[in-house]
Amino acid sequence: MEYIRYYESPLGRILMSCDGKALNGLWFVDQKYCALTLSEEHQEKNTAVFDRASEWLDIYFQGREPDFTPPLAMKTTPFRKKVWEILLTIPYGQTMTYGGIAGRLAAEKGLSHMSAQAVGGAVGHNAVSLIIPCHRVVGTDGSLTGYAGGIDRKVKLLTLEKVNMSSLFVPKKGTAL
Repeated sequence: MEYIRYYESPLGRILMSCDGKALNGLWFVDQKYCALTLSEEHQEKNTAVFDRASEWLDIYFQGREPDFTPPLAMKTTPFRKKVWEILLTIPYGQTMTYGGIAGRLAAEKGLSHMSAQAVGGAVGHNAVSLIIPCHRVVGTDGSLTGYAGGIDRKVKLLTLEKVNMSSLFVPKKGTAL
């Protein structure tokens, strides 16, 4: 059985899901792919997992770096899981590029290169937003692209973390990425 609970954040309502032991979903309710991995059979219930995740979110939205990660269960493919594990290594207040993640994956697999587009797809389908920090991934040129929660939210999250935004930009509409 999966359980859900809502969290009211300064950037919009968040839906959390868990299996009772670990968090397996955290989405802004209006974001792309919201609840994509949530099973049809679920019920709203308070759990210790949600209490821990809410504590993490409270600290985060106060502009501080949480010093713990709630228990996570990644319901995804092996490739996406590897990408999400890399996302967990991006330090608070810093960014990494899609190409940087692709290069790291290629090196780990002994390959000459890996598709940054494939990495982008995995990042975009991250089911545990914020805690697995997909908002910290930017384009190689500094473009703020590809956040399922919306670019405006991405800017606010990076600003909250005091990321140096001087070399980052939002692409103009119609610009090829």
